[in-house]
Amino acid sequence: MKYLRLLSLLLIAVACNKNEVITEQIEDEHYRPRTESSVAEAQKVWEYTPAPGQFINELKTSGFTGEELTAEAAVAYAERRMSEGRFVSLGGFGGYIIVGFDHSVDNAGGYDLAVEGNSFDGSSEPGIVWVMQDENGDGKPNDTWYELRGSESGKPTTIQNYSVTYYRPAEPQSPVKWRDSVGAEGEIDYVGAHHLQDYYYPAWIATDSYTLSGTRLEARNYDKSGNGTMWVQPAYDWGYTDNQSSVDFISRNGAFNKLDIDNAMDAWGNAAELKYIDFVKVQCGVNAKSGHLGELSTEVFSVVDYKMVF
Repeated sequence: MKYLRLLSLLLIAVACNKNEVITEQIEDEHYRPRTESSVAEAQKVWEYTPAPGQFINELKTSGFTGEELTAEAAVAYAERRMSEGRFVSLGGFGGYIIVGFDHSVDNAGGYDLAVEGNSFDGSSEPGIVWVMQDENGDGKPNDTWYELRGSESGKPTTIQNYSVTYYRPAEPQSPVKWRDSVGAEGEIDYVGAHHLQDYYYPAWIATDSYTLSGTRLEARNYDKSGNGTMWVQPAYDWGYTDNQSSVDFISRNGAFNKLDIDNAMDAWGNAAELKYIDFVKVQCGVNAKSGHLGELSTEVFSVVDYKMVF
């Protein structure tokens, strides 16, 4: 199980003096210091709202049971999958998962967080990471989200406050239509050769449409073959998950991307200057599809306190 693997890594970190408690005293009544019983991995899933996608509702590869008919059941599904060391798919653009730690994660210089995906050379499906501090001390992720700056932040090809509205298909085994905030329309294709569930629209979304918003990166995927048989999904330079970056990707007991809380920024791009965080949101950051491979969809296996593991 993933917890046992992380526990063994944690014991190694202790032996190497990498798990020492941060010496700087953080004076904040809502700060939750790390203790001997703290675990590296975020174990609590607060929300799981994917966009439609080929892995959503799927009974085999994705491990759905068919009983995920409420938001609470979807959260329980995501928690179970991550506890087993298995992926949770975020579907197409905007799909997200929110997780929390049993302690506050310090912004202690260098990398502070690591998110595990399943990227490999030629197949990156970038997820954007957001962080939150429990400012009101109620233990819930209901304060301010700060996006972690990445290599594409501020570029003219990156769209902030971008949104996509997805529409429930009228018939089973049909594509999911969408319309975005810049006037474009498209579909999440039904790729029945690989994923045969009737609907890619999340079963627990009661409404016939729903809208997901966030930051959209420019798509980089392309058909190398020219005939639709070899799609390539290049990596982005740094700052994203499920992304085979040459800067922050690390392959050690999983495919992780390292992240720095110092890169947290507010809605205007100003440094948030957070001393610690309590919650993390990972959100699919690209609206694109690659032919027979279907939509680009960020996958998440785990979110960990970097300094407790590496």
